[in-house]
Amino acid sequence: MRPPQTIRDVQRLNGKIATLSRFVSKSAEGRYPEVEKYAYALIISAKKLRPYFQAHTIKVLTDKPLKQVLAKPETSSRLIKWSVELGEYDVKFEARSTIKSQVLADFVRDNTPTECMEEDPSESERGIWKLSVDGSSCLTGSGAGLVLTSADGWTLEYALRFKFKATNNEVEWEALIAGLKIAKHLEVQKIEASSDSQLVVGLKNGEYEAREDPMVKYLSHFQGMKSAFKILRIVKVPRAENVRADQLSKLATAEELEKNQTVLVDYLDSPTISEVDVMDIDVPQGPNWMTPFINWLRNGILPEDPVEARKLVYRANRFQFRDGILYKRFFSFPWLRCLNPSEADYALREVHEGICGNHTGAGHCLTSC
Repeated sequence: MRPPQTIRDVQRLNGKIATLSRFVSKSAEGRYPEVEKYAYALIISAKKLRPYFQAHTIKVLTDKPLKQVLAKPETSSRLIKWSVELGEYDVKFEARSTIKSQVLADFVRDNTPTECMEEDPSESERGIWKLSVDGSSCLTGSGAGLVLTSADGWTLEYALRFKFKATNNEVEWEALIAGLKIAKHLEVQKIEASSDSQLVVGLKNGEYEAREDPMVKYLSHFQGMKSAFKILRIVKVPRAENVRADQLSKLATAEELEKNQTVLVDYLDSPTISEVDVMDIDVPQGPNWMTPFINWLRNGILPEDPVEARKLVYRANRFQFRDGILYKRFFSFPWLRCLNPSEADYALREVHEGICGNHTGAGHCLTSC
């Protein structure tokens, strides 16, 4: 671009810059999702008020899930960058108090007698997931079919093959428990499961009594899973209304299962109830290097030392605590499971007995590893 030579050229250039700045400043309005807009506003504030952010603890009052979004930024490269930038400061997120204009509405809502209000029957049904399960046991093997439908309407189909012998009643229980485990992993809170097994539904509803030892164990295992859901219903449906799950269960026992490319396929090595017979004899672990990360990610507790607290918040952006397990994101973005000292010692012994077992000396082994 040729530099301006006259006053008129300078004025023309300033006009172009002003127009371009207005366009760039508004481009984020349509480019960022709503939550990212709030995160972007926080980043801009941190840049403009950098000395204050460095010298003080910053409390962010918001009704948006900024803390959760910035704690799990893997969905967006922008969020990863912003999360690292904010990790330099001591930023705490707090829920914003009720807006004054809502006080009257909240007062009426909290003090209106419940008997004067008509209950909306569809309110409890909102956000409920549907699960259809069916099991199949034949000469070629045993398997289960699962159809999980979200509240928004998308469907997940799943075929599960058992590597053990099971009766018809046992495969029905295995199908139900496997479906509930998948729903629990997806953090489903409300679910209605459909099964064409009269025994399974009858045992759950108390219509039948569990007399055989496997049925007692399956029922006990199911009762232990109920606490993971706010709403859990098991309903009996005719076989004609459970066609897709029945087809998947038969597919799971077919010999050409490995050739299938359209349905999620998994294998179950042993019955679920066999896990109950295994006693956990691990020695309780004391505080270790993972404890500060778990306390922060699960309970929001930071060390008392402000320097250590700031370091922890900065490093915790690459960690995630899920289902009682701490994970760390690697450079290529797979999640690696973190190990406590006893687990790490066991893993190292397994490695040295395997690929490092042929080394002749300890020094050579340490050098190779």
